[in-house]
Amino acid sequence: MLILLLKEWVKQKKMRINNKKLSKSEAKEKIKEFFKKENLKKASPREVKKIKRLAAHKKMPLKEKRKLFCKKCLMPFENKEPKKVRIKNNKKIIECSHCGHLNKWKLKEGN
Repeated sequence: MLILLLKEWVKQKKMRINNKKLSKSEAKEKIKEFFKKENLKKASPREVKKIKRLAAHKKMPLKEKRKLFCKKCLMPFENKEPKKVRIKNNKKIIECSHCGHLNKWKLKEGN
């Protein structure tokens, strides 16, 4: 009985996944729409995670867009200012105002 229920659940799960297939251009458009300013302000960590997974699945780099949210809690950084922004040893360090995690990125040479 349990095996039959499990098989049915797997079949339904596969059907749900197959219904959501996107082409690369559709995925690119969806990512572009997500990162518009008004959408990013009210984005939840769950939505950010979905977009990151979509980009990874379609092998599309997020480049500078990945710096708009915290690496740990996936909350978008505040438009005003994050808690702290520091530049030290050619690295930009941003402290998340939600979880306090220090996000570090290398600065480009020559700027």
